[in-house]
Amino acid sequence: MNRQLIVEEKMKEWGASIVGFSDLIDVLPDDLKDLRYGITVAVKLSDRIINEINDKPTYTYFHHYRSVNTLIDQITLKTVLMMEEWGYNALAVPASQSIKELGEYRGLFQHKTAATKAGLGWIGKNGLLVTEKYGPRVRLGTVLTDFELDTGKPIETSKCGNCTLCVKSCPAMALHGKLWEAGIERKEIVDAQACSEYMNKNFKHIGRGSVCGICIKVCPYGIKN
Repeated sequence: MNRQLIVEEKMKEWGASIVGFSDLIDVLPDDLKDLRYGITVAVKLSDRIINEINDKPTYTYFHHYRSVNTLIDQITLKTVLMMEEWGYNALAVPASQSIKELGEYRGLFQHKTAATKAGLGWIGKNGLLVTEKYGPRVRLGTVLTDFELDTGKPIETSKCGNCTLCVKSCPAMALHGKLWEAGIERKEIVDAQACSEYMNKNFKHIGRGSVCGICIKVCPYGIKN
């Protein structure tokens, strides 16, 4: 069986909802360019839990958010170990991590960049990946590798149109309402610091490090008819 197909099937067996493949050579930092290919894993969030969110995150959502991150890290770790057994180099980017030296609220590599390069979705006005099937109701993980992959067609423009539901619903007023296109800086879409500080000030008793989820809940792409 084709090894790329094995990777996809295994990741879904381990809990992935969507798997995508990308060529990241033009967006990787120099110290990661030896791992030019990306494997994106998306795990769907529970509709019931997201739908329970009103004006603040729930305790159940906070626990769910962390549990899904843990599942993603397990999936990407297993993938790395499998690929190393095959003789390839691979690196799992943590599902949720901030590295201060890389800039405010940034991880080792941007999951959303890999996901758009794989053709899994676009960046919404909420600053999150929006997929056709699940909207923004997903959490993401990334594996970087030197295993040559057949890659998806990148998505480079937003499909949010004139919709501003997430912008109007944001309690931190952290969303600017600008349409995403490939290469745009995050700060033009969302004020990550304003979001984080609002969460820390108002919802620290519920859980540290979680987003409130309101902009996820209201997105029409994630709402089942």
